[in-house]
Amino acid sequence: MNSSYHQLFDNNKKWVEQTKKRSPDFFNNLAAGQSPQFLWIGCSDSRVPANEITGTFPGDIFVHRNIANMVIHTDISMLSVLDYAVNVLKVKHIIVCGHYGCGGVNAAMGHKQVGLIDNWLRHIKDVYRLHKDELNAIEDPGKKSDRLVELNVQEQVYGLTKTSIVQNAWANGKSLQVHGIVYDVKDGVLTDLGLTIENNEDIEDVYRMETEVL
Repeated sequence: MNSSYHQLFDNNKKWVEQTKKRSPDFFNNLAAGQSPQFLWIGCSDSRVPANEITGTFPGDIFVHRNIANMVIHTDISMLSVLDYAVNVLKVKHIIVCGHYGCGGVNAAMGHKQVGLIDNWLRHIKDVYRLHKDELNAIEDPGKKSDRLVELNVQEQVYGLTKTSIVQNAWANGKSLQVHGIVYDVKDGVLTDLGLTIENNEDIEDVYRMETEVL
């Protein structure tokens, strides 16, 4: 167990050396500050690292990850990241990235108690309830899981547009797009689900707020 832990530091040294050879000023530039254009809200799954699968570098993507890439309006951690990304870092894109074979989604489709996470998974069950007619019509378990992954991304995209943070940004003329994408662990391919929203015209009227114009 200790050897696997210490291997991380050996890997780090190799990475630093290789990075400096490739770009001698890399770390000096990185230390000067960050100005990412993207906020990535993804799953905590260890197989879905944002930088690696998008071919980007440290400093390019501001990242928040949780079980099943959820946007929960009582989650102060997620809201704090969102507020900082939009209002301080001035990101231009917010990406919700789900992935096929998501353990959180699969657990939410079942009825077994898992533990404390059951309270978190209930929000995915809410997504299932909203789309139960479509999902119940899918007989193949794998295809049903894949579709729920996509629908979950869709609802989290909509959830972001319901926040005062995003709506105020639009009200103040900020160029900000919210996207929904899915990653396939089996082949490494990202798919755009065509869920891009860039103003409040696509939000149902009941969710539209009297926004704060600065």
